[in-house]
Amino acid sequence: MTSLPVSFSVDLRELRLDDALALLEHGGYTLPDPKAGSVPYLQAVIDQLGELSLKDPLTGLSNRRYFQNVLAREIEMVARSGEPALLLMLDIDHFKNVNDTYGHPVGDTVLQTIARTLSACVRPMDTVARFGGEEFVIILPSCQGQYGLQVAERIRESVSALNIAIASGVTLKVTISIGGAYAPRWVRSTPELWMDRADIELYRAKSEGRNRVCIEPQPILAVSAEEKSLLFGPLSLGDPAWLESYANDGPAGSSGSAMNRVN
Repeated sequence: MTSLPVSFSVDLRELRLDDALALLEHGGYTLPDPKAGSVPYLQAVIDQLGELSLKDPLTGLSNRRYFQNVLAREIEMVARSGEPALLLMLDIDHFKNVNDTYGHPVGDTVLQTIARTLSACVRPMDTVARFGGEEFVIILPSCQGQYGLQVAERIRESVSALNIAIASGVTLKVTISIGGAYAPRWVRSTPELWMDRADIELYRAKSEGRNRVCIEPQPILAVSAEEKSLLFGPLSLGDPAWLESYANDGPAGSSGSAMNRVN
């Protein structure tokens, strides 16, 4: 990273900010008064552009870039702590028919309505993102027991109960298929493998008739403290507190579930 001079200053009149400001205005962002000084003003522009770059412009959800960053962090956390985390992959059923029959503006309305529904069904700590097209993804950290299945079913039922207004007096009903997989606990896996396993379950939900939830069972794998030290010790390098906690009485881990994606 290049360091700036200590006395670095900018004359705002010399910058071409019109496009950046138009983007922020379209996104509903508010900037401080430029008269307050160039540094606070430019910092606000930079911060808000950074935030805007991580959002899907149509739905307002997190975008694929942000999701992939969170996914990588979460799988590392699960490998270190053994705390269960669930990845859900969701696909709107027969969405192509919606676009073909009613047009893309109606399709956009469907996507926006479902995005709001997904956000209303999860906790603030969960990550909801638009993965692309008619696909959405949700990361549920600290997802104990049957909680993940309950959330997935609540989402499915909430979407199927929607009456989406597409014209005066005309409503549209859609359904969604959901696949889910737990991150492997106490094992350093990869985001790609986690997504592949969730994708398999989404494919199963589609092939079994759509408008359903398929989550791979989470098998339990008992691992002794000594085995954890031998197998996963490298994860704790530079983190002696974590090493001590699992070497003394670390919890038994378990190895997660699976899934696959389909339109």
